[in-house]
Amino acid sequence: MASYEELANSVIRGNAPKVIELTKSLVESGCDPLEIINQGLIGGMNVVGARFKVGEMFVPEVLMAARAMSSGVEIVKPLIAEGDMPSAGKVVLGTVKGDLHDIGKNLVAMMLESAGFEVLNLGVDISPEKFAEAVKEHQPDVVAMSALLTTTMLAMKDTIDVLAEEGLRDKVKVIVGGAPISEEFAQEIGADGYAPDAASATELCKNLIGQAS
Repeated sequence: MASYEELANSVIRGNAPKVIELTKSLVESGCDPLEIINQGLIGGMNVVGARFKVGEMFVPEVLMAARAMSSGVEIVKPLIAEGDMPSAGKVVLGTVKGDLHDIGKNLVAMMLESAGFEVLNLGVDISPEKFAEAVKEHQPDVVAMSALLTTTMLAMKDTIDVLAEEGLRDKVKVIVGGAPISEEFAQEIGADGYAPDAASATELCKNLIGQAS
C-alpha cells in the first residue's frame, strides 16, 4: 500500500503522474482525505518550501512540486465536505499599479495555497482602489503586495493610504515583497511585514494571522 511518506516524496520530486497514482491508491484504501492532503501533499510541499528558502531548490523545481501537489489535491478535494477543508486564512494578492511582473507573485500564491490558505490572486497592475474593493468584498486576513520596479514601490504606500481612508486598514494585515523592497521600506510605508521570498511570505502570513486570532 502507498504511504504518506511516499506521496510526500513524489511531491518533492515534482512527479505529478506518481502523485496521482499514489493519491488514488490512498483514497482507494480508505485513508482519510484530510490526512492525505495534510500528511502527504502539504507535507511534501512544506519540505519544498524549506529547501527553497535555503537555496537547495529553485523556482522551476518549486513550480513542478506545486503542480504535482495540485494534481493530488484535485483528486481528494471532491471527497472533502465543503467547510471541512481547513483554511489557514484568506489572502488577497496582487502586483501594484504600473508593475506587470507576476512570476514571483504567482509563486507566492502557489506556496500560500499549498500551505492551506485561500488566495485571491488579483493579477498585475492593480490600483489602490482595486485592492480596497477586494478587501471590502472578500474580507481577507492579509493583503499581500508585490513590486519589482523601484518606480512602482510607492504604489504600495498609496494602497495603504487608500485602505486607511476607506476605514479598512485596521481590518487587515498588509505585507509587501519584491526585488527592490526592504524591511526598512515596509516599516516606512506602514506595512505589517516584509517577505524576501515565497516561503517567507507564507510563514509571515501564518504568524500575522496567528497574532490576530
